[in-house]
Amino acid sequence: MRGVNDPADPPALPSELDADPTPGQEFIGEAIHARLSELGRDHPAVEEIPIVRRIGAHDVEPPHASSLVDRFDQAVDRAFDTLRGTEPADRIFYAITELGDFGLIWLLIGATRGAVSDRHLANAVRIGTVLPLESVLVNGIIKSLFKRERPVVEVDRPYKLRVPLTTSFPSGHSSSAAVAAVLLSEHSRAKPLWWALAALVASSRVYVRIHHASDIVGGLAVGLVIGTVAKRAWPLDKGPIGTRRIRARAARRR
Repeated sequence: MRGVNDPADPPALPSELDADPTPGQEFIGEAIHARLSELGRDHPAVEEIPIVRRIGAHDVEPPHASSLVDRFDQAVDRAFDTLRGTEPADRIFYAITELGDFGLIWLLIGATRGAVSDRHLANAVRIGTVLPLESVLVNGIIKSLFKRERPVVEVDRPYKLRVPLTTSFPSGHSSSAAVAAVLLSEHSRAKPLWWALAALVASSRVYVRIHHASDIVGGLAVGLVIGTVAKRAWPLDKGPIGTRRIRARAARRR
């Protein structure tokens, strides 16, 4: 039998409620928050479950509140999951991303073309000069303005990979790839090849989970701007290593 001074039975706890949540209360935290507002914060039912006092607004952003950029990054990452862990995809993407370090692949291409033909020497010198400047601008200055964290990798990678110390946005590999593609494409019949290679280098950074997809988009945009400016500021037919002077020297040697 209940004593004279025993309190009346408290209303049902939030966990015992059978009522359907109203629209917008898909998460249990919101439903409990609404019930606590009805009971009052000092009600005995609340004292019996202290943790409920802290439930209400989301401590972690729910999926429906993810930004458009986050959803884009997640969708692209899921698309690459269909290839990850397969051969030769792993070998190709890991190899190409390593060659993209410090713009190495583009410097090698430029140097090789310049060594094979005087016609490409001016562009080889231009690429070898512009890419280091681009790296300083992107990795040393632009990235420091955003300080975005890189993707968190929770699985072992199939191959060893250098993980950069710089922040994530924009992608330096993508930026240098776009710069090189712009410069290599000038007066070249292989323009689709250069841009296809640039796309492969850029996408490899998402594949190996070093960058978010939006980092790649940002890097390509930055590289396109830098490459275009460099092409206009350093025309191939002018300057101390211009094609006109190279042709004149070749003619004198004959």
